[in-house]
Formats: sequence, C-alpha cells, structure tokens
Amino acid sequence: MPTYDTLLYEKQRHGVLITWNRPETLNAISRQMEHELSEALREAERDPEIRAIVMTGMGRAFSSGYDIGGERPDPVWPYGIPEDHSVAEMLDHWRERSRTETERLMQIWELSKPVIAAVNGWCMGGGSWYALACHMTYACEEAVFAQPEVRMISNTNFFWTLNAGYKHALRYGLTGDHIDAREALRIGLINDIVPKDELIDYCFGIVERIARVSPETVKINLYVATKGMHMMGLRNALSLNDELSALAHNSQREDFKRELQEARNEGGMQAFLKKRDDPFRPEPFGPRSQPRQ
Repeated sequence: MPTYDTLLYEKQRHGVLITWNRPETLNAISRQMEHELSEALREAERDPEIRAIVMTGMGRAFSSGYDIGGERPDPVWPYGIPEDHSVAEMLDHWRERSRTETERLMQIWELSKPVIAAVNGWCMGGGSWYALACHMTYACEEAVFAQPEVRMISNTNFFWTLNAGYKHALRYGLTGDHIDAREALRIGLINDIVPKDELIDYCFGIVERIARVSPETVKINLYVATKGMHMMGLRNALSLNDELSALAHNSQREDFKRELQEARNEGGMQAFLKKRDDPFRPEPFGPRSQPRQ
C-alpha cells in the first residue's frame, strides 16, 4: 500500500476515511496533496473491500483552498504580467493549471464508488470545489463555505452552479462572501448538518447502508446521475470554466491588485488576507458576521 505525507488513509466499516493532513495550513491544497489524493482515490477504487469513501480535513478546516503561500513572481504594472513573461505564456500557464485542477475534481465525480465529503470547518476556495465535486456532502454547524479568491482577481467554479443553482451561485461567486452551514443547506450545497463530534460516524453510517446494496448496482446507479450530468453538458461547462479561468487570472488591474501585492510584500500572508477581506466585513454568515437577530 502506498504511503502518504499529506493524507491519512484509514480503512474502516466497509469504506475508507481519507483525511487531508496539513492542519498547519488549514489543509491548503498543495501540488503534493493533489497527487497523493489522486493516488489514494485510485487505491480505494481498486480495493473490493472498500464500498465508499469519506473525505475530511484534519483540525479546524476541511481545506482553506489552493496553497497561495508559495513563491510566485510579482506582477509588473500597469499590465500585471510578471517580468520576463508574455501574455501568451501566462494564458497558457493558467489554462493548463485550470485543466489540471478540473481533472482532479472530475476524478472524484467519475469514480465508480461514492465519495462523501465530511466538512468539519473552513471550506474555502478550491477546498469547496472538492467538497462539492463529491457525490454527497455533509457538514457540521461550524462549517463555512466561500470563494474569497474572487476578491483578488480569480475565478469561481461551475460546481457551485451545479449544486446551488444559477442565482445562488452568482450571489456568492461574485462577492466571495461567506456561507454558514445553514445557508449552505438552504441553497443546496450540502445534504445535511450533523454535530461535529458525530460527523464521521454519521457518514460511515451511510457507507454501511451503501454496502448492503450490490457493488454493481451502486456503480450503475451512481453513473445514472454522474454520466447523466455529462450528457446534459457538465464536461462542456467545465471545459469553458478552464478557458475563462485563464482569462480571469490574466485580467489583472493595478487599481484592484497592487495594494494586495504591497501588503503581502510588507507583512506576509496575514497582511495580504487582511487587506483583501477587511472591506467585506462583516460577512453575511459565519463567525465573521454580525450577530443574528
């Protein structure tokens, strides 16, 4: 069996628990984690003893999203293109990066065994895309969903539209605003809310019920839904998402980005996030919102 540095892989109760294990970064998605998760999913799919997969995060987050803490070349203004790079190179870079990200999500979507996301806390950006690409998604009361990356010139993902519907997806995809578990349930992002200390056990209860049905029947009925969505155009929508993602990442504007860049250079990631998110506070939901009446 392969060994993993960024994941925990624990077989139990007719399934497997895959835990994202980078709690020091709130389980930010690194290239290594992407690769290891892909390997872990293949391993689970090959194992006849595993009937379904539960995926969660270590610590207080499912995932904070794609890891933006690594070194990246600074944009050069007024056009926001890094030094010694061309527009063509940057478009190609982001197009290929987006296609890779989509293929990782589609590996989950197209798996022949059900994948259940157990969202145990912060579920941000790309982390929310992974949670929504799972076939079922359960969350604790403390869960918070958002795509704050749109506030720093980036793209949303069609999986939000698929799950939440057109109008709800636009409401939150155009602002990066936070959504708590109750709002996520109301708009269709999650199946249900479960107490945090019962979340994993609850998800494995579903795994055990799935295991009472023949594996071929489960596979076929899973495909009724997932391949049916393909026939309705999901693949085409995600392919367009990749192209538009490249455009979004390269639509840099000095008046929206330079202050964020300077804050990061002077004060690190915390200063960057403060500069990015403070203008949007209080958030409409979650721990950074005003108390509800």
